[in-house]
Amino acid sequence: MSRASEDSGPVRNGGDLVVETLEALGASKVFGIPGQHALGLFDALSRSRLEFISSRVENNSAFAADGFSRATGQVGVLFLSTGPGALTSLAGLQEAYATGVPMIVVASQIPLDGLGARRRGMLHQLDDQKASAANVTKSQRLIQHASGIPSAIQDAWTEAISSPAGPVWIEVPQNVLLDPVMVPAVEDALAEPFDNPPRSELVKEAVRWLSDARRPAVIAGGGVRRSGAEAALLSLAEKLHAPVICTPGGNGAFPWNHPLSLQSWMEDRHMTEVLEDADVLVVIGSSLGEVTSNYFTMAPRGRIIQIDAEPRVLESNRPALGIRADARQALDAFNAALPAAEHLPDWHGQGTEDMVAGALARVQARLDTQGLERERRFMADIRAAVPDGMQTYWDMTISAYWAWSCWDAKSGQFHSAQGAGGLGYGYPGAIGGAVGLGERVLAVSGDGSAMYSIAELATARQHHLPVTWLIVDDGGYGILREYMEEAFGKATATELARPDFVLLAESFGVPARRCAPGDIRTALEESFAAEGPNVVVVEARIGLFAPTHLA
Repeated sequence: MSRASEDSGPVRNGGDLVVETLEALGASKVFGIPGQHALGLFDALSRSRLEFISSRVENNSAFAADGFSRATGQVGVLFLSTGPGALTSLAGLQEAYATGVPMIVVASQIPLDGLGARRRGMLHQLDDQKASAANVTKSQRLIQHASGIPSAIQDAWTEAISSPAGPVWIEVPQNVLLDPVMVPAVEDALAEPFDNPPRSELVKEAVRWLSDARRPAVIAGGGVRRSGAEAALLSLAEKLHAPVICTPGGNGAFPWNHPLSLQSWMEDRHMTEVLEDADVLVVIGSSLGEVTSNYFTMAPRGRIIQIDAEPRVLESNRPALGIRADARQALDAFNAALPAAEHLPDWHGQGTEDMVAGALARVQARLDTQGLERERRFMADIRAAVPDGMQTYWDMTISAYWAWSCWDAKSGQFHSAQGAGGLGYGYPGAIGGAVGLGERVLAVSGDGSAMYSIAELATARQHHLPVTWLIVDDGGYGILREYMEEAFGKATATELARPDFVLLAESFGVPARRCAPGDIRTALEESFAAEGPNVVVVEARIGLFAPTHLA
């Protein structure tokens, strides 16, 4: 069909309505991979101002849209094909859903007359495609008429950015994308997040607890960062003279070297003991889940105030005064209602700052006994090389497990795949960050996780993205090797044949270098100063610290 005529100009279709609505809502970038049933959507992109970033695997497209959103605070947009393409994205969407990353996912679908009729045997056909996304997105919509596209996307955008934020799935059948429309061009669209304040009686009760507390403490989770509540958290902590520890997702929510900062040593028993000793423990934007509770070993003896925008999180692991609210709105309400402290905390004869300093010293002393000088130097050298404001993306690798505890995010942002824990997040997430920021970012992967996203070297090269990829090559799935050796005395199926990562990167046209662990700082600094994408490979077997004294 001709796209234009002399009388009427370009023929608009449902795909145009999709991209026009996204533009009106403020989208500027789209991630994804074209597909047969989505061709109308991608053709419409050619008539829009949206920039398309073409990944090589749909799962990595989802990670990239996630990384873009985390870096910029904007909504990530993902275009998917039908069937295999849509399904391949699900692991990436699980991470976004678990971590609360706002995304709009537009998946194509077979023509309307084929839906539910599997016997027709149409290419890519599923019995119910959107049902496959139900576990990894906030909601799922099927659009059956082009006139419904603008409102459906606007509603989805509102839902995606409302706390708890997350990805929202929209399906548009092939014929709805392709058929000409009478609907005029979308001129404006508005999506504002729903208000999510705390209930007043719960704020009053929490303030009463905190006013009487002698040893208050705070756990800051990812919800603090997602809601932009860092300043409110700092104000509350200083008003209460309460120590604050950040979860991996909350890393950066509280100043690392503040006198009240317990940093992020969530997996050390010394920190667990401090939190257990609190008479009121405020948990903000965290489920008190596996890592935050030091693998469910933490048993608080005091009362717990738990604040989270996701009601299913509240009291999911511990009885608490559960407050369903956006973290910033709740902390603002606490700060407004809390009177000036009438007494300073007393941690068994110590003030809070002395207690914090002592706890951090005990953590370092424990590390001193574990023969981890190489690992600690390695992480310190990476931190020294990374500029203060650079954003970093960490895959599920031993280096990331160290970073969860020891990485001072400074004025940059720390991003990892701790929400769902899947492999392959680091590099495509960093690609999305570089697209959004227009500046260099760092990705850190192991050799096992690197192979999940190795094809995205082509994406980085094609779009000339300033991503430095650090691959720590230890010859296998290092963290699983450690877990199995500790549990069974030996590891099985953890060793991997892998490529020469330097030669492989160079075959994509991406500069790469290999360095020794002791030279990592220089190698990274030189790579950061270069243009476009590059790769640094370090062959090193990195051990993990033990949370208690070694036997």
